[in-house]
Amino acid sequence: MKTIVIYRSKTGFTKRYARWIAEAAGAECVELSKARKKNLDAYEAIVFGGGAYAGRISGLSWFKGNMDKWNGKQLIVFCVGANPADRPEIEPALKSNFQETELQKIQLFYCPGGLNYEKMSVLSRLMMKFFVKTLQAKKNKTRDDEEMIQIISSSYDISDKKYIKPILSVLSK
Repeated sequence: MKTIVIYRSKTGFTKRYARWIAEAAGAECVELSKARKKNLDAYEAIVFGGGAYAGRISGLSWFKGNMDKWNGKQLIVFCVGANPADRPEIEPALKSNFQETELQKIQLFYCPGGLNYEKMSVLSRLMMKFFVKTLQAKKNKTRDDEEMIQIISSSYDISDKKYIKPILSVLSK
C-alpha cells in the first residue's frame, strides 16, 4: 500500500515517531510544510502526526481541511504528547479535536514523547514554567499534582518504538 507519513513537529518527538513509522511501513515521510504543496492522489494511506499543545493537535486543521478529498483512503492520525500513554484523560482529549463524523473516517493514536525545554520556543518555555509555578503554589495538592510537578519541571524523553506497533498493524491490513 502506497503510504505517506506527514508530520508537524516543534521539538522533535513527533518527527522521530513519523520517521519510525515511515521506515517500518516503507512509506514516504514529509514535513507538513512540504506536504501542503504535494499532490496526495497516488497514496492509499495518509498518516498525519502532530504534537499535543494545550489539548490541541498541531497542524491538524490542514489535515481536517483535506479529509473530504481523501475519500476511500486509509486515514490515520497520531498525536505525540508529554503524558505517559496510560493516562485516562488522553483519549477524550484527542477525540475532542474531531467531530463525530470525522472520527468515523480516521483511526486515532497517541504516542508519548516528552518535553524538550531546550528546543521549545521562549513563549512555550514561559508557559510551562508558569504552569509548574501554579501547580507548586496550589494548596492541598493531590498526588497527581505532585507527580505532575516532578515530571514537567525538566526535560525528559519517554518515546519508544513500541508505541508505533498499533499504527503499523492498521497499515498492514
